[in-house]
Amino acid sequence: MLNIQTFDNRAGGNVLYKALTHPLAAEATADLLARLAGPVAIYDPEGIAAPLLALHPEAPPFVGLYVHDVTAVGEERAGHVARALTELPRSGARIVLIAAFDAGRIAARIAHLLPPGAEVVSLDAVKLPDAMLSNCARYLDKLNFATNFAFFRDADGLSTRLVSANYWASYGGGAIRLWLRLFDAAGRVLQTWQQDIPAGPCGFSIDSRVVRERFGLPAFTGQLFLHAIGAAGHDVVKYALDTYASDASSPWGASLSCTHDANAWPSDRYAGLPAPRDDEKVVLWLQNSHRTPIPAGTVALDRMGAERPAALTRAVGPFATVAVDVAHVLPELRWPAQIEVRAGRHMVRPRYEVTRGERVRIAHVNVERGDLTPDPAITHLPGQLGRGYLLPFPVLPRERFRSIVQPTPMAVSQKTLPLRLDVFDEAGIKQAERFLGCLGRDHAVALDVDEVAAGHAELVYDFRDGGEADGWLHALFRYEDRQSGHVAESSFGGHIFNTVMTYRDEPQSYGGSPPGLSTRLFLKLGDLRRRSFAVLIYPASASWHAQSSTVLLLHDAAGRVVAEQHVAIACSGSTTVWPHAVFGDAALRQAGPDGYVLVRDTTCRLFGYHGLMDDAGGFSLDHMFGF
Repeated sequence: MLNIQTFDNRAGGNVLYKALTHPLAAEATADLLARLAGPVAIYDPEGIAAPLLALHPEAPPFVGLYVHDVTAVGEERAGHVARALTELPRSGARIVLIAAFDAGRIAARIAHLLPPGAEVVSLDAVKLPDAMLSNCARYLDKLNFATNFAFFRDADGLSTRLVSANYWASYGGGAIRLWLRLFDAAGRVLQTWQQDIPAGPCGFSIDSRVVRERFGLPAFTGQLFLHAIGAAGHDVVKYALDTYASDASSPWGASLSCTHDANAWPSDRYAGLPAPRDDEKVVLWLQNSHRTPIPAGTVALDRMGAERPAALTRAVGPFATVAVDVAHVLPELRWPAQIEVRAGRHMVRPRYEVTRGERVRIAHVNVERGDLTPDPAITHLPGQLGRGYLLPFPVLPRERFRSIVQPTPMAVSQKTLPLRLDVFDEAGIKQAERFLGCLGRDHAVALDVDEVAAGHAELVYDFRDGGEADGWLHALFRYEDRQSGHVAESSFGGHIFNTVMTYRDEPQSYGGSPPGLSTRLFLKLGDLRRRSFAVLIYPASASWHAQSSTVLLLHDAAGRVVAEQHVAIACSGSTTVWPHAVFGDAALRQAGPDGYVLVRDTTCRLFGYHGLMDDAGGFSLDHMFGF
C-alpha cells in the first residue's frame, strides 16, 4: 500500500496529495530528483517526505533526513530515522532538499545551518505555473487542485461522453478553463489541451468521438485527467459519464450506460463489485492514478467477508489502464456474491463493465472506509430523528422492469448489516416493509422489490435481531428490462434526510454546516435518439413539509434559463421527470446538447437518479450529483 494520505473524512481531500500527484507536478518532481547529484540531505519541516518518496521510489539515496521538531527526532520517516536539524551542518551534503512548497522563508531560516557550499532546492521547483492556479497567493489551496479522472474510451464500437456544468459560478466563480490530458491504455500521453468554460452556470461536454476526430487519434481506452482552473467553492470536478455505441454498425449497438464522477482521492479498498452471473463477463478497469507503477501482487480481489484475497500477478504502469476479468481471479464466484477490491491507494474509484449478450454496461465501485467503527448511539437515536439513516432508490415500473437491491458492506469494520426495506408509492404512502435480517459481511442477498408498481424504496437500520451500525449504509441497485434484457445499475450510501434536528454531520449540506435542507441537482439532457429522465425522491427521516416546492430550470449551454416548471413531490414520495415532456422538444433544441436541467428546492433535500432511454430498450441509470 502506498504510504500516502489521500482523504480525511473530517477535513476532506488532502490537497498535498493532489499537489504531488498532478501529472505535471509528478513529471517535474521526477526530473528534479534525477538531477540531484552528490550527497543529498532532506529537510522535512512539514512531514511531506514520506508521501513524496512513496510516490517517487526512484529518488536517489539521502545521507539523512532532518527535522526541527524535537518530538519528531528518532521517528522513522520514508525509511530514515529523523535527525535533529542542528546536525545538518555535519551531514556532508552537497544538496539540501527542502520538502516543502512556498519554501523561501524556510530556506532563509536554515541558511546558517547548511554544510559548506551546499545548494538548496525545494518543491517550489515543481509547482504548477501561476496560469494554472486559482489562487496564486497560496499554493496549497485546495481550489488550485480542482481535479479528477474519468474513464475515457473511443474504441471497439463504444464511445464516452462526459457532461457537467460550471457549478463553480454559484460560489462566485467566473470563467473556468479546463486543462485536460488524455492517457492511453499504456499510460502514454495521447493529447494535452485546454477547454474554456464561460462564466455563469453554463453546461459543457467532452465527447470521445469529437476528441478523437479533432486530434486525429487512434482508437483508445484510457483515462482523462481534468483540472479546473478558476474554481470556487468545490475542489472536485463532478460529472456524469455516458458510455454509448459509436454508431449503428457497432457490435454493441444497443448498449447504453452511465456512471458517476471518479471520487478524486484513492482509497485502500473499494466494495460493491458484483460477481458475474453465468451468462455475464465482469471486467474491472484498473487505472493507475499515479506516475508510480503498481507492482505485481499489490492489487487483490476477495470475496466480501472471505478474507482470502487473490493478488493480481501483473504490474500496472504509470497512468496505465488494465482490464481484469474477475472470473480469472476468482473463478468459482457467481452473483449474488460480492467482491472487495484491495487497491492500496493506487487509483481513484475504479469502473467495472459487465458484458451480457450484445449489451455492455458500466458502473463504479465505492470507497470502503477504513476509518470507521460501529457507532453504538445509532442503535437508539432520539425520536426527533425518526427513522434516522435512509438509503433511497427508485422502483421502476414493474410491468417492464425488475428492481433489485443488494446491501453492500462499505467499511472494513462492518461485520453485520441489520436492515429493513420500506417501500413507498409515488404519493408517499407506505406500501410494504420487509425485515432483511442481521446480514453478515459475507451475505449474498439480492432482493427483488415487487411490492409497489412504481415509486421508491428505502433501506433503513433495524436492530430487532441485534447488530451494529456506523451510518455508512450502502447498496447496489440493479434494474433489468424484462423485454430487451438490458440492465443498468448504480450504488450509493445512506444519509439522514429532511429533519431540522442534526446528528454528527447529518443531514448533510452541500454548503455550510448541517442540516442540509435544500436541493441543487444536475440533470443532463439527451437527444432525439436518447431521452433523458430522472427519478426524484423526497425521502424523510421524520415528518417534514407535506410537499416539496421543486423548480425545474432548463438552462442552455450559455447558462441562460430557457424555461422553468414547478413540481410538487409528496413527502416520502417520488416522481419521474422527462425533460422533453415537461418542456417540449422546441425548448430542448433551444437549450442544445450541452444544456441541462437544474433541480432546485430550498425547502427540502431531494435525492435523485438520472439516465437516458432509447427505443431499442437501452437505458442508463445512476445517482445524480449536486452542488
